[in-house]
Amino acid sequence: MKRFAIAGLLVLGLGSAAFAAAHGGNPTMMMDTSAGSVLTDAQGMTLYIFDKDEMGVTNCYDQCAVNWPPFVAAEGAAAQGDLTLVQRNDGTMQWAYDGMPLYYWKNDVNPGDTTGDGVGGVWHVIKGE
Repeated sequence: MKRFAIAGLLVLGLGSAAFAAAHGGNPTMMMDTSAGSVLTDAQGMTLYIFDKDEMGVTNCYDQCAVNWPPFVAAEGAAAQGDLTLVQRNDGTMQWAYDGMPLYYWKNDVNPGDTTGDGVGGVWHVIKGE
């Protein structure tokens, strides 16, 4: 399973207006869950990566994107640090962590849910150290 170190990416006060503006209104944070400390969006919804993606390229479309909705960036968002942007086929921009596109899992209902971790052996949370 892929694990990425996120130390230094997140600092106290992630909810600040400056951070939100820099990330197109889509700030991320670390949250303690049953799977450990994982990367989430500002509302605490877990974000996942897909082993079949490539650096800077999403390969999750059609039914895949229904099951695993992309973490879409607001218009005008700009990459910062380990958070980058990937362009989807429809022209929308998707957040990525260290070049790997980020997704939600349709079956995660509440903040901190991690029910998508390990699905099909190709979907993973991003764990902090």
